[in-house]
Amino acid sequence: MVGVTMIWGVTFLTVQHALSYSSPLFFVGCRFAAAALAVGLVSRHALRSIAWRDVRAGAVIGACIVTGYGLQTMGLQHVASSESGFLTALYVPLVPLLQWVFWRRPPHIMCLAGVACAFAGMLCFADGGQGLALSFTTGQTLTLVAAVAFALEICAIGHYAARVNVRCVTVAQLAFTALFAFALRPLVGEHETPALSWELAAFAGGMGCASALIQVAMNWAQKTVDASRAAIIYAGEPIWAGLFGRLAGERLPGLALIGGALIVLAILVSEWRPRRLRARGT
Repeated sequence: MVGVTMIWGVTFLTVQHALSYSSPLFFVGCRFAAAALAVGLVSRHALRSIAWRDVRAGAVIGACIVTGYGLQTMGLQHVASSESGFLTALYVPLVPLLQWVFWRRPPHIMCLAGVACAFAGMLCFADGGQGLALSFTTGQTLTLVAAVAFALEICAIGHYAARVNVRCVTVAQLAFTALFAFALRPLVGEHETPALSWELAAFAGGMGCASALIQVAMNWAQKTVDASRAAIIYAGEPIWAGLFGRLAGERLPGLALIGGALIVLAILVSEWRPRRLRARGT
């Protein structure tokens, strides 16, 4: 799972370069079609026993994935990859809140403190990282909604993980993600198919393999790791995204860097359990 965060971190910058050759949802579709093909080839024997519950779980998780990656990819047309990484990380404190909403699991008080800290960090990114006004840019707004979708994805994987065949549901969710991405293209104004090129094929193939590895690892690991705990492990994602963005020459405003630090702090705070609170059973 820690390795997943490093792969995630570098994908922000990679996708941003890939958008020079493709529209957002077309690239998401190609990326996940390649991922579905890769996992399907190595799981062809397991697919013989695929059940309806695997297909249903794959459709639900796929809907979350296409929403998250689709909006995040659109957002990367307007914001730096490092900024996208920090804003996407807001899904971590959201996971316990969504578990409360859907499965009546009240969040720990430190989770609520983490949410408050994350909101403060989000404000630092407002107005392009220049001020605290709530005038979010298009790229930031798309990325924030994507963060909610990623939180839903983690919750859904945690909910289904122990009940499904990991290989079957992984192929199903990757295939549904590709299908949904291609189907949604006309609704977001993508009426023309980008010209096929070796660069696009290389980006889609490479990112497809990365997505395949990520989804297999997440589905397998969350069979034994609670969604909230998984979210804190995924906290390394914005750090890697910021590092790779920095190496590529990106420079965020000072206030945005403070915001990124607050978001990472929120992730840590949301999973911290002081001894005094543990003794009280809070």
